Amino acid sequence: MATASVAFKSREDHRKQIELEEARKAGLAPAEVDEDGKEINPHIPQYMSSAPWYLNSEKPSLKHQRKWKSDPNYTKSWYDRGAKIFQADKYRKGACQNCGAMTHDAKACMDRPRKVGAKWTSKNIAPDEKIETFELDYDGKRDRWNGYDPSTYHRVIELYEAKEEARRKYLKEQQLKKLEEKNNNQSGNDATSDGDEEDDDLRVDEAKVDESRQMDFAKVEKRVRTTGGGSTGTVRNLRIREDTAKYLLNLDVNSAHYDPKTRSMREDPLPDADPNEKFYLGDNQYRNSGEAMEFKQLNIHAWEAFDKGQDMHMQAAPSQAELLFKNYQVAKDKLKSQTKDTIMEKYGNAAAEDELPMELLLGQSERQVEYDRAGRIIKGQEVALPKSKYEEDVHANNHTSVWGSWWKDHQWGYKCCKQTIRNSYCTGSAGIEAAEASIDLMKANIARKEASEESLKKAEEKKIATWGTDIPEDLELDEELLSKALKKEDERRREEKDERKRKYNVRWNDEVTQEDMEAYRMKRVHHDDPMKEFIG
Repeated sequence: MATASVAFKSREDHRKQIELEEARKAGLAPAEVDEDGKEINPHIPQYMSSAPWYLNSEKPSLKHQRKWKSDPNYTKSWYDRGAKIFQADKYRKGACQNCGAMTHDAKACMDRPRKVGAKWTSKNIAPDEKIETFELDYDGKRDRWNGYDPSTYHRVIELYEAKEEARRKYLKEQQLKKLEEKNNNQSGNDATSDGDEEDDDLRVDEAKVDESRQMDFAKVEKRVRTTGGGSTGTVRNLRIREDTAKYLLNLDVNSAHYDPKTRSMREDPLPDADPNEKFYLGDNQYRNSGEAMEFKQLNIHAWEAFDKGQDMHMQAAPSQAELLFKNYQVAKDKLKSQTKDTIMEKYGNAAAEDELPMELLLGQSERQVEYDRAGRIIKGQEVALPKSKYEEDVHANNHTSVWGSWWKDHQWGYKCCKQTIRNSYCTGSAGIEAAEASIDLMKANIARKEASEESLKKAEEKKIATWGTDIPEDLELDEELLSKALKKEDERRREEKDERKRKYNVRWNDEVTQEDMEAYRMKRVHHDDPMKEFIG
């Protein structure tokens, strides 16, 4: 079955092989046996039971599915912590200058820095540490308990047992104290009871204490499940199997997102359904309703108080945090009411006052005023117009208009002097003329700058047009002298390229003619020239 043989099989052999496999699956034929004598499960798929061709497996086997590669260099051992290998009596060359150990240097020394190191005193030489190097396998590198000493776990057990014993003792003392107080209260009413009966009551009370302690700290009920192999386990915090799962409420892929890892669905899976018929509105509904918002506010208050320096922590002392939050809310409400009362005392409360009479609301009065056709008053007194509490028609800093009476280029200003600076001194028409002159000057400067840039641009274009020579236009050269200068420049370049042609007795001539300069310019290699690679 698990053979990797690729020998050709006829149609009859192939049919017999299939019938044999079906018989093995039905239990009519014995299972196939591997090279170790173990039976092979006939229900194993072929892609798992077939060995790769490169293993050359001649017999049926499942060894290729096991870990058949093993590296003898890998180990599961761990470092021997704190082990020492050698104790020297004097300082050795190359050792740590601080403690004298040979296994590390002074930079990596973990001992206390000495005032005078071991290199100079040769005293109190530290022993050499045991240094080991392991080549761990895949599991060894990821084993979090590698190197752990199981014998140290008894300390953890003793600590928990001591805590449990102290808790039991404290609870029993508290219960006995309450029972004694209760018995003392009852002893005043029933003074004729005998001492033996009191002892019996005390024993009964102690038994009640033990029962109450067991009830208070009873184990949480668990549902036990049993698998086919007979092993049992506990299952907690699971939904009832009869309930519909969240992700089955709406099978639309564009509906509320369901997180299978945390079994959470934040949004409502059926937003268009009748609210009276829905029993699940999403996890956010629970987060934003009930006591969830109060708990969120409590957490925020704890964080802000801790940032401001107050010793307050929600997880470490939840009762203290809740009490401080309640005190904070009370003080906040009190301060808000005090502020409200102060404002009402200063400005009054129009909502609490009586309603105004209709005469005042409609503006009616007994005063009579007569006007002529031109609108002049003949008889009576004109009603005074109400004025604002702010000063009107007051111009500061010699201005004749108010701020905001002039607008230009998205800026407000004064109309009298056309200034856009608030609280500036008015300059009148002279300021307007000066502003216009400055604008004209700025425009002239801009035009002059543009003209200079244009001239520079033309000069640059002319320079580019005459690229390759720097000879002034009015310069006249002798053709014979220029040809000699060109030959001289060629010889000088050949001497620079070939050191064997360089002369020993060199005489320098500092006199340079115009023809020599022109020959140098003509023979010079321009690095910006795109055809420089084809010269020569």
